[in-house]
Amino acid sequence: MNEQRSLSDKIFLVVKGLCMGAANKVPGVSGGIVAFVGGFYEEFIYSLQKINGKAFKLLFGGRFKSFYRYINGSFLSLLIFGMLVSYFSVSKILDYFLERKELFVWAAFFGMILGSIYYIGKDFKRWNKRTVFSGVVGLLVGISISFLSPATQNDNLLFIFLCGMISVSGMTLPGLSGSFILILLGNYVLLLVDSVNALYDTVSEVITGDFSFTQNSERLRTLTILAVFTTGSAVGLVTLSHILSYVLKHFRHITTAVILGFITGSLGVVWPWKKTIFKTDGTGTVLLDSNGKAIIENYERFFPDFGTPETWWALFFVLIGIAILLGLDWYGKRRKKQA
Repeated sequence: MNEQRSLSDKIFLVVKGLCMGAANKVPGVSGGIVAFVGGFYEEFIYSLQKINGKAFKLLFGGRFKSFYRYINGSFLSLLIFGMLVSYFSVSKILDYFLERKELFVWAAFFGMILGSIYYIGKDFKRWNKRTVFSGVVGLLVGISISFLSPATQNDNLLFIFLCGMISVSGMTLPGLSGSFILILLGNYVLLLVDSVNALYDTVSEVITGDFSFTQNSERLRTLTILAVFTTGSAVGLVTLSHILSYVLKHFRHITTAVILGFITGSLGVVWPWKKTIFKTDGTGTVLLDSNGKAIIENYERFFPDFGTPETWWALFFVLIGIAILLGLDWYGKRRKKQA
């Protein structure tokens, strides 16, 4: 792991963090795919795995520089910075386009996942009985998750903590969408929309010298939920990284086969041609979240009508998504040659 990074490397690492953050917020898309295709997945996992007992000894012993070097701090800090910026910028742009051009956004992501399957699979030459079986298991699990029905919203703090631990898997497991898991758990709107917006509003108010949020019990409750969710995510991230570090070290080829199968199975989640099914009450009235947006319950998938221009535009965006991944592949090969 290289601590001596050039300025361009640092900027590009922040951009990767932006992409991971944006991907983590979109249901069906995994930030782990960005890490895998971006060529920094293993460094990401091994850096998180360094947050252990030795790291805390260095930290609490006042050896801050040694702690920073030990956990590959330059890498993690730039990547996490990009993710945080994404939640208040890139992800909001994505929200805008998902509302107005939903089909084209899903088409682009579908193309990117197709490209990632090619990217991961093209150099994998270890197919045998064990890896084929592992790939099929990953495929079946991915397909199964695509068709699960979401639960109802639950703001119990212990459940919120568990949501954080489980949803963060999208950052560490390519193909497993953390935001889609939150939809299945019923807490996507609460944790990735309401809570993030509450934090954004609070920071904006504090900057202007307005501390009225301290008298707003609903805001404080939402911020508490976000804090618990973030804590759960941090615990889950470190815990999973230790498990994955061991798995990658001892079962690399089987793990890659499972990931490849899982990503392929997740294509059902991001299938562009689908009708959104909104949550309703007993009378058929669509339920709204605290921001006045209709709450999504699930999706009804269908085959495209090739007689409409919209379908062909969507296919064009699928190709754009594939081209983005091929471009990343080309960029990675070019950097290796220059190294």
